[in-house]
Amino acid sequence: MQISSTFKLWLFIAMGLICLTPIISSPIALLMGFTLASLGMVPTHIDLNKLTKKLLAYSIVGLGFGINLPEAIAASSNNLGLIVGSIFLTLVLGFGLTILLKLDDKTGHLISCGTAICGGSAIAAVAPAINAKNDQIAVSLACIFLLNSAALFLFPTIGHALSLSQYDFGVWSAIAIHDTSSVVGAASAYGDEALKTATTIKLARALWIIPIALLSAIIFGGDKSKISIPYFIGFYCLAIITAYLFPQGQAVYQVLFSVSKQLLIVCLFLIGAGITVSKMRANGPKPLLLGVLLWIAIGGISLGVILWQS
Repeated sequence: MQISSTFKLWLFIAMGLICLTPIISSPIALLMGFTLASLGMVPTHIDLNKLTKKLLAYSIVGLGFGINLPEAIAASSNNLGLIVGSIFLTLVLGFGLTILLKLDDKTGHLISCGTAICGGSAIAAVAPAINAKNDQIAVSLACIFLLNSAALFLFPTIGHALSLSQYDFGVWSAIAIHDTSSVVGAASAYGDEALKTATTIKLARALWIIPIALLSAIIFGGDKSKISIPYFIGFYCLAIITAYLFPQGQAVYQVLFSVSKQLLIVCLFLIGAGITVSKMRANGPKPLLLGVLLWIAIGGISLGVILWQS
């Protein structure tokens, strides 16, 4: 039976609106989107990537109003060594594994950057700087999105099993989960304190997009003028400063923070809607194997450091 595009559109909108309610969690939203995509019920005329990026940027800025500035500075400075060390360890390990697996160098580098910094955002920033082809970008994004999806289920489960504190889980998820959307999704499922810690450290980590993209352009002989800078990070910092300087608006800030948390659930629904079984199969095993090996390495090492420090 032929399903009309109008029905698909309204169903898609309805499911998205349901994700704005507190009854839908991050993993469920992702599954809802994935189910629609697998059934061919996602409207083809909607640019999911563009819509997701915009919503995610707005959500991150809104979360800034719920962040305590002194705590944010302390969290970032206390974990600076872990942030920097994990980034460069991932890139070096990714370089070696790319050679070992005989994987295309640009695809391997994009997956390494996505794992090291902030998933799709890092790939989007580095790709034009190294003149990556569309298929190389698509393969890298598919691997990162798949692992992000798994993280939403695995990380809270592991965190509870190890009885990690809200703070420790926030640090771990910020270091070991790729995309900002999945970091905040997993952290919000763990608790508000974990969410605040994770968001702060993840965005401090995301600042490394710019120097890594510049370095990538030099190594691959790309165009440094094509580097994409995530400007929403600046607005996120401005939101934190605003909430700190004008505490009398706390009631409004709390509303913005709560709304932003729900918008992030919608982002995960949109991400799920862009993933299909056919896309995952088309990538072949090597890129995904690289992504999994890097993920296990950075996740295991960072967790060990956090437990040792505790």
